[in-house]
Order: sequence, then C-alpha cells, then structure tokens
Amino acid sequence: MTRLAVFPGSFDPMTNAHLDVARRASGLFDRLVIGVLHNPKKQPLFEIDERVELIRRCVGDLGDHVAVEAFEGLTVDFARRHGAAFIVRGLRAVSDFEAELQMALTNRKLAPEVDTAFLMTALEYGYVSSSLAKEVARFGGDVSAMVPTVVAGALAERLGARPRV
Repeated sequence: MTRLAVFPGSFDPMTNAHLDVARRASGLFDRLVIGVLHNPKKQPLFEIDERVELIRRCVGDLGDHVAVEAFEGLTVDFARRHGAAFIVRGLRAVSDFEAELQMALTNRKLAPEVDTAFLMTALEYGYVSSSLAKEVARFGGDVSAMVPTVVAGALAERLGARPRV
C-alpha cells in the first residue's frame, strides 16, 4: 500500500519552516504532493507559477517521490484527486494549533477518508512565517535564516534592496 500525502499552503514564499516540514514528510510518505494554493481573495507577492517554480527548486533534492503543483478550491478535493489519505500541516507554536485543529476537523467532516498529520517545525524555525520574511526583506533585512537561498534571491529581486534606517 502506498502512503500518499498532500502538503497544502499558499507558500508566499516558502520558508525554511515549510521546507523543514516538507523534508520530514518526504521521509514519512511514499509520495508527497506539495499543493500551492491559488486563493483569489489574497494578493500574493509571487504569482502562482513563480511559487511553484521556487518550491520545485527548494525541494529538488528530496527525491522523485515529491511533486509540486498549483491548485484551487478545497484541500480535501485536492487530496482526493491525488488519492491521498493524509494532509500534512506544519505547526510552529501553540498559537497555530487552534486554527489548524478547526481546519483539520472541518476537512475530516468533508472527507472522512482523509486524515491530517501534524508535524512540528524544527525549533530554530518556530518564529518564521512567510509574512515575517516578506516584511524583513521589504526593509532590507537579512532573511537568510528564514528562507531557502533561492527564495532569498527572489525576494531581493522582487522587493529590491532598501537601505536600513
């Protein structure tokens, strides 16, 4: 039996916390599909195709059993399309748990055959979020500990280097 999981998110952009979860999930499942959500209600810094390409470059060393693709709609529908029995979600801190629990229970109600697997990020990434990385980069701060090198380059290119005040 093949253990297949999806790891959904907006990943705008992918952080080292996301990459840590993806790396560990890739060791737990026979196939991992990283789903990059297109949410029409949000104004992302990077377009969906840019996010997919950045993530592919970040996870290229994880193996052929890891794929990246864009999706719209419900995560459980994305999981079903792939025949996934698991949705992987990362937790950074206790503050993430309440919203993630609500989402997991909703997904379970919508798709009882799909379960959620929570993975804690590594301690050194517990503070990292995409929003924080963008904010630091926007003001010219060093994001090298927050995002993969390829993402740091993309942030610098997109936002331009601003001098520190």
